[in-house]
Formats: sequence, C-alpha cells, structure tokens
Amino acid sequence: MANFQYSALTNSGRLMTGTIEASSTQQAQELLTDMKLTVNDLSKITAAPPRTSIGKDEFILFNQQLASITQAGIPLEKGLRELAADIQSSKMRKLINEIANELEAGSGIEQAFAKREKTFGPLYAKLLKAGVESGRLGEMLTSLNRHLEIANQTRRIVFEAMMYPAIIFVFGAFIVTLIFLLIIPQFSSILLDMAGSAAQLPALTRAIMHIPSGIVPFWLISIAIVILILLLRSVLNTFPAGRKFKEEFCIRVPVLGRLYYHSVLARIAEAMSVLIKSGSDVPSALTLAAQSSSSRLADIDVSMLSAQLQQGRNILEAGQLCRFLPRIFLFSIALGSQRNQLTENLEGLGQMYSQQVFSAQARLQAVLLPVMLIVVGAFIGITVLGVFLPIIKIVTTLM
Repeated sequence: MANFQYSALTNSGRLMTGTIEASSTQQAQELLTDMKLTVNDLSKITAAPPRTSIGKDEFILFNQQLASITQAGIPLEKGLRELAADIQSSKMRKLINEIANELEAGSGIEQAFAKREKTFGPLYAKLLKAGVESGRLGEMLTSLNRHLEIANQTRRIVFEAMMYPAIIFVFGAFIVTLIFLLIIPQFSSILLDMAGSAAQLPALTRAIMHIPSGIVPFWLISIAIVILILLLRSVLNTFPAGRKFKEEFCIRVPVLGRLYYHSVLARIAEAMSVLIKSGSDVPSALTLAAQSSSSRLADIDVSMLSAQLQQGRNILEAGQLCRFLPRIFLFSIALGSQRNQLTENLEGLGQMYSQQVFSAQARLQAVLLPVMLIVVGAFIGITVLGVFLPIIKIVTTLM
C-alpha cells in the first residue's frame, strides 16, 4: 500500500486536500470518486506522513468535548470544526480537521477513526459506530470518558506511589555523596595525623575512609545499570514474548505487582462495561477491553476465552485455564449475564479493583517513605559515628 496526496472538490464546490492510502493511483482515484469527490490533482508521496500522537490528557479532553457536542445536537462535522478552532495544539487541530474533512466527504465515523487506530486506540472507532447506530453516542462518550479518567487515575497513582520515595532516595543519595566527596577526605587526614597510622583507627572508620575513592565509580556503574534496564525494557516492548516476560516480572514485584495487576483489571472491567452498553457481545467486549488495557497477559487469556466461548462453552468452563483473569472476575460476568445485570456487575468490579489500587498505593507510600528515610538517616548516622569514633576514643583516653 502507498500514500497519495490529493486535491479535490466536494459536491458543494469546497476545495479539499489530504492523503489517502491505496495500492495504486487508479484505486486511489476510485476511492476518492466513491467519496463523491471531483479530483483535481493526485500524486504519490514517497514517504508516509508522520503519525500524529496525542497525550492521554488531550484525548480525555477531546472526548469530553465531543460528548458535549453530540449531547447538544450539533452536527458532528460542524462541531469538530468548531472544536478544532478552539484547540491550541497544532497537531490536535490538524488531526480533527482531517477527520472533519473525511466526514464531510461522506466517510463513516468508524472509518475515519479506525484509520487512526494507533492514535485513538482500537476501542474508540467501535464505540463511536455503536453510539451512532443506537442513537446514544453522547451517553457512550460520557461512559468512555469515565473509563479513561479511571485508567488515567490508576496510572497516576502508580507513578505517585513510586515518585515520592524516589525523590527521597535521590536527595539522600546526593547528600551522602557530598559528604563522602567533600567532608570525609578532610577528616581522614586529620584522623590519620591524630592516630599516627590507619591501623590505630577503628574498623568502621577505616571502612568509611575507603568509600570516597569508590563513590564515583559506584554511581557510574549504577547509572550504566539503569540505562541498560531502560534499553532492555524498550527492546522487550518490541515483541509479544518480551512484553509477556516484562509483565510477568512486574506482577511478581511485592506490593507494586498487586497494584499493577488490580489497575489492569479495573481498566478491563470499566472498558467492558462501556462496550456492553454500546451493544457489543461478551467475546467482542472482552477482546477490545483487553486490547485497551495494554496487557499482554490479559490478551493471551482473552484470546483463549473468546475461542472457547465461540465454541459454545460458558465463561466459567472456558476460564479454568486462565492465568491472569481471576475466577471472581469471570464469575461476576457469568452471573451478570444470567441476571441481565452485566453492566452493573462490571461497574462494580471496576470500582472494587480501583479501590484496591487506592489501598495498595496508600500502603506503599506508608511503607516506602519511612523506609527510605530510615535507610538514608541510618547511613548518614553510621558515617558520622565512624568519623567521630577516633575523636571519642582520644577524648576518653585523655580523661
């Protein structure tokens, strides 16, 4: 497939420019004709245009505004134009205008957003199509926004739970490093003069006196290890087996693993609730929800579940081989389906797992911050004790 740049006129005589993907110039011409465009110029471009990326906060804001437009009864094409005019981000403005162009040219809303799946995710186009077909687009977008806010909040909680202890550790490491580089060498010469030889100094003092010579290599090696870990993480993200290995390792980390696990389950439950409301069946909702969670382990379980469900097995029987999705998750889905309360059960699951994430975050901060403070304080205390032990010994001898 290649990309073609075109200039064309709509039925109303409005000039449109953009790009279209096709296997040949003839196919591109046919696609544009199907869109009811009169082509003025069509040329193949050698390189695909750079993909427009938007942040999570930008996406949530866009979804909120789109929900407001649809609930107010404003035509989608006109609403997107007005929305683009008020957006400061040039990338987002260009993206919205491109979508509005395609909608005005006759493209369906699902087609316009499905072409930008890498930007909006696989869930978005399906929801928009279901919302338009059911006449509940505003409601669907509002439900989706609630799911996006919860997902964003759980990610922020994980980040904050690690950030505060990390700041304490970095600050403490900076202070300790300055002590060993600037203060300990000054004391070392004084203590050696007072004791006459290093052999006369306490073992703790001798050990501390040797640290300054290795402090810089220690930090260089530590930085190199961190860089290697980040590179390894990037490499693992490039293929499915690597993502699976990384996720399995993360889940095994005490406290943090449970926090991550529950945050993924919360996102899956919330996404499934939104999809079920939009009219999706359970296998499709499971598949899209797992994709939106970015969890490779969830994808593996859901692929197996979907195959079993399509063969006529119930979800509890199919879920016996699941390693990631818990039994209570599947039981709630089965019970909700039987009682016609599936969306309520999924919303309850999402709230339950979100609450567990909040509780884990509180426990993590309650444990990590004091531990970091104690470790840094103990290290500084031992250093000070090692420096002053010879002085204390000399004073005690003189007395």
